[in-house]
Amino acid sequence: MNHPLAELSIQLSPYAAPDANELTGLVADAFSTREPLGIALGITHAEFANFLHSFLLSSDVQELTVVARRADTGELVGALLSEDGASDSGETVEAAGEKFAAVGRILGRLDQMGCTEKAPARGRVLHMFMLAVSERAAGMGIGERLVRACMEAAIRKGYRIAVAECTGKTSQHVFHKLGFIERAMIPYADHEFEGKRVFAGIAEYGGAILMEKML
Repeated sequence: MNHPLAELSIQLSPYAAPDANELTGLVADAFSTREPLGIALGITHAEFANFLHSFLLSSDVQELTVVARRADTGELVGALLSEDGASDSGETVEAAGEKFAAVGRILGRLDQMGCTEKAPARGRVLHMFMLAVSERAAGMGIGERLVRACMEAAIRKGYRIAVAECTGKTSQHVFHKLGFIERAMIPYADHEFEGKRVFAGIAEYGGAILMEKML
């Protein structure tokens, strides 16, 4: 059966300030209802939306994020939030409360285990950290197109390495398909935060994987 939106044209563009509210709603919906870490921790749409606002204020995110819209209606159907790998977004995550600190801890551990460059110079490493597609537009290859567009824009800016922490099977499939190599993996069943295995309930998703590709 054909996808109901398969014949629609999708336009990709760099993030702009007017995208903020629509992007926040889209990403908060995806990560509070369909992303394994959000599900495990019970992060609500409102909690994720509030958290996301702090990221959108960063100039790195504004310059490197890409969005996807329907050409006919202008509806935002996808987004890939990205930043310079030298940005210290970990502090923002840790300061957002216990749920987000648990997310930040597993992703920070993953980065320490697998990143080729532990302390990259600015303008060298592209960090892609939130890939979201509207549930109605799933299956159209929008995620793959967003990653390609983000990498192409980063290459024009001089970036040489792209990294992504992939926490769900969909994102892992997308990045694998585009030639990213697995550098590290943390099984959800084994990871502990403050002495508790907070992700044991999503063990069927395998684990969080750090993916990397030379640009």
